[in-house]
Amino acid sequence: MTKILAVGDIHGDTGLVKRLAEKAVKENVDLVILTGDLTFAEQSTKNIVGPFIKAKKKVLLIHGNHEGIATADFLSEMYPDTKNIHGYSLVVNDVGIFGAGGADFGVDPMTEKTFKKVIGKAHSQIKKTDKQILVTHMHPAGSKSEFSGFEGSKSIRNAIEKYQPDFAIFSHIHEAGGMEEKIGKTKVINVARKEKIFEI
Repeated sequence: MTKILAVGDIHGDTGLVKRLAEKAVKENVDLVILTGDLTFAEQSTKNIVGPFIKAKKKVLLIHGNHEGIATADFLSEMYPDTKNIHGYSLVVNDVGIFGAGGADFGVDPMTEKTFKKVIGKAHSQIKKTDKQILVTHMHPAGSKSEFSGFEGSKSIRNAIEKYQPDFAIFSHIHEAGGMEEKIGKTKVINVARKEKIFEI
């Protein structure tokens, strides 16, 4: 089993990161996944990833709508054991984790066509793994997170239905943090700022 701590919408909150890094150690997680909006409008990347690395935890991340792909790339290059999985994937203990960051507005806005292409590319690299996790920043269309009035992505929804990963985790809608549901066999979780620890 692989134990994962997932969280998003950090928005430069170094106090939150410090608490979560301590929790990652206490709970003995294998991996930390950051689901975008790491910064507040690109203002500061300081102490967002570093505390997890200092705690000897591997970090996977994607960008949100508050930072661009370049910022996510910068963070993944700056720290060891850190990878930006926007359009890419990683296999950890036979679990294939694939991702697509961004939203339909923000620093690097994504179109539905781009979401489809990026998710497809990322999934192609891990399609033979038995266990899979899709990581996005934006929520899927038709999910509970739409109660906020913000429509989700149809391409993300279609990817969940097509690939049926074991988990689909995302953030973006803060008020929906902690909401869980099922799309087919996929457990869908909006982690937002309410971190989720789960095993797969």
